[in-house]
Amino acid sequence: MKRLLLISNSTLYGSGYLDHAQSEIQDFLGKSARMAFVPFAMHDWSGYATQARERFQAMGYELVSLHEGSNPQRTLAESDGIFVGGGNTFRLLKGLYDFDLLRVICQCVERGLPYVGSSAGSNVACPTLKTTKDMPIVQPPSFEALGLVRFQISPHYLDPDLASTHMGETQEERILQFLEENETPVLGLREGAMVRIEGEKMTLKGSAKARLFRRGATPVEAAPGADLGVLLHPPEEQA
Repeated sequence: MKRLLLISNSTLYGSGYLDHAQSEIQDFLGKSARMAFVPFAMHDWSGYATQARERFQAMGYELVSLHEGSNPQRTLAESDGIFVGGGNTFRLLKGLYDFDLLRVICQCVERGLPYVGSSAGSNVACPTLKTTKDMPIVQPPSFEALGLVRFQISPHYLDPDLASTHMGETQEERILQFLEENETPVLGLREGAMVRIEGEKMTLKGSAKARLFRRGATPVEAAPGADLGVLLHPPEEQA
């Protein structure tokens, strides 16, 4: 049974790193002891690993970064869960390709290893990274990502500011452009929102609503606690 916790943001205004998600992470992971950390979304892997390790230790978990050993595949195999941190999505996906980890992570999740992703870590759980807000500072071999879910996530979703004089595209406009070219639904996760997936069950968690975009349909709002399991079904069943 697939188990995923996909978080929009690592830090919420007014709180520290992963503070807003701590209770959900602990409830999701339970007594899992040893987490494998994927640090590739940041340039300083060691510094990022130190930050994540200290935070997970405070929650009661050991954390080992995939860059620290000679065999990241073995580190994954010997872990009780995976945490994929945020940063630049293009850099993260390139790192997964460089270390040949996409297939290995998919296999681990398919056999039930819990996957926690934050921001870019949530993005790469989707079929592609086409709905990221990041700049392509590096070029991965493909936009194809892990494909652990059948929908796209757009983390850090911001509603249009009606009082703004900025004339650039809003995040909603960019998502609608994506849907002009792609069939895959997009879930805009606002700051503080996250989704928890357990097999065929998917629930919106956190403190914020999410906005669901489907091709040819009016976007709809989902409140915390909403059942979003329909997004786990094949596209023809998601209408």
